[in-house]
Amino acid sequence: MKRSYRGVILLSVVLFLNIICTQYVVNHFFYQKYELVLLFAALNLLLFPVSYMIYRKETKGYGR
Repeated sequence: MKRSYRGVILLSVVLFLNIICTQYVVNHFFYQKYELVLLFAALNLLLFPVSYMIYRKETKGYGR
């Protein structure tokens, strides 16, 4: 299946944001800033449906 560059780039950006949010969660947990831990954990959870929607939109045109 051929993928478009747009979908690959968007999924790469979402993965990069997941890594950043996870790193912020770990760092803020270490410094006991629990409000920010909850904020970045929630952002990390919200990025999953975004990546799933991007994936489904990119694969929808290829027979699925």
